[in-house]
Amino acid sequence: MTTLILLYQRTTDLARRLLPEWLLLLVARLGAGAIFFLSGRAKVEGWFTITDGTFDLFASDYALPLVPPHLAAYAATISEHLFSMLLFLGLFTRLGAIGLLGMTLVIEVFVYPDAWPTHLSWAGLLLPLLAKGGGSLSLDHILWRWLAQPERQDSNLSQPRQ
Repeated sequence: MTTLILLYQRTTDLARRLLPEWLLLLVARLGAGAIFFLSGRAKVEGWFTITDGTFDLFASDYALPLVPPHLAAYAATISEHLFSMLLFLGLFTRLGAIGLLGMTLVIEVFVYPDAWPTHLSWAGLLLPLLAKGGGSLSLDHILWRWLAQPERQDSNLSQPRQ
């Protein structure tokens, strides 16, 4: 039994070293982003022309209460593209994650309530991003480090002109 415990401890230590937080958050960003980006791309043709089929789906299968189908089609398509790109870049990651979590909730409650295992897996990718942000391999990290630097005064600017 001691051998099994020792093997388990060594395996978990190895996993902890091989799977740093930045990598886990990067995989979550890319995975969740890909799911929603590909869904958004399926709603358009060309660069960004929403298809008639998309409008038809939002009028029938995806009909939401209180939201006109035309508006819902635009909102969903734009959101899937925009929030996915934020995740890919790791820029305003928490905003992208909360936006896609909101979409997931709407889909679960109003469109496909029986697809909760799929929606739970999406939430499983998005919740760590909401809690921890984009990780150290993200534009968020670079932006916050840059903003946190103490202001450096250029020696030429701090001396009066003669």
